[in-house]
Amino acid sequence: MSFSATDHALMARALRLAERGAYTTRPNPMVGCVLARDGEVVGEGWHQRKGGPHAEVFALRAAGERARGATAYVTLEPCAHHGSTPPCADALIAAGVARVVAAMRDPFPQVDGAGFARLRAAGIVVEYGLLEAQARELNRGFLARIERGRPWLRVKLAMSLDGRTALANGESKWITGEAARADVQRWRARSGALLTGARTVLADDPQLTVRLPDTEVVPPLRVVLDPGLVSLGRSRVREGDAPTLYVHAPDACIPQDMAVAHVAAPVRGARLDLAAVLRLLAERGINEVQVEAGPTLAGAFLQAGLVDELLLYVAPVLLGAKARPLLDGLAIDTMAQRLRMSLLDSRQVGEDLRLLLRPQADPAAAAGTGQG
Repeated sequence: MSFSATDHALMARALRLAERGAYTTRPNPMVGCVLARDGEVVGEGWHQRKGGPHAEVFALRAAGERARGATAYVTLEPCAHHGSTPPCADALIAAGVARVVAAMRDPFPQVDGAGFARLRAAGIVVEYGLLEAQARELNRGFLARIERGRPWLRVKLAMSLDGRTALANGESKWITGEAARADVQRWRARSGALLTGARTVLADDPQLTVRLPDTEVVPPLRVVLDPGLVSLGRSRVREGDAPTLYVHAPDACIPQDMAVAHVAAPVRGARLDLAAVLRLLAERGINEVQVEAGPTLAGAFLQAGLVDELLLYVAPVLLGAKARPLLDGLAIDTMAQRLRMSLLDSRQVGEDLRLLLRPQADPAAAAGTGQG
């Protein structure tokens, strides 16, 4: 399918609009829409928050009668079902648009091609696949939840130049500078859940909230993995407006006066089954999880093959051999076992270096997957 330079430019504009909903749309995907006639934009909009109008509706409102005969550039297939709002496909049909260009098909079961089919049945030209890779990247959390049944998992870590995260006594404030800590808040804001472990709660008593003044943010769910509910004495993780969920073992002793949300997860060996934990969070509509924990839990997620993304801040300091390592429990004995990472982004944030990395697929495992 061939798209013009104008098509590319207007879809790129729609993607930029969609990103404005990063902090407020979950569990819905981020969606942007641009309406244009003869290359001139006549209306645009984005999905701003769950339960509110979708991107297409905002764009149609802005365009008014100029929407008739226009091309709609939308970053995700228009919906065809009644959810919190009426179907966007019907709104586009009623407005008389002539053509719809979508970045990608929506894998959500109640849509998944039905939106395109309804538009085509009404005589509208439908094309899709324009800037699809960028659209998938934008909504990687939503797509992970819908397509594989678990959220996108990002592990956030901060380390010294010699790969240490804290002094031997546990002191870690502050390895990174103020600019890096502010940057973390934006990554927190786009997350559906911030996850930590009981050890971190006991040691640091974190609040795990988003601190972005003058910015609208839906507070992420705070998730504490605590098999025996031993960290309940630390209360900061339950303070404020953000909800909190404790995930514990099935045989945990639950206090009679426990007012905070909690759920049991299966145990594998002596630990919670981390894959099962992620499935539980997906069932609660969580698209992206950001892990902010110590080296043991972070290492366990990586060892289990559940990490999609590593957000690593490197401070220009040295902490020495006695300090605590970045990750524990990887059980790497040979160079052949080393975990390879792809570097997606590298940038300076204040005095620190921020690396965004993703684990590389095991070529042998990938080859084996393709054989029946």
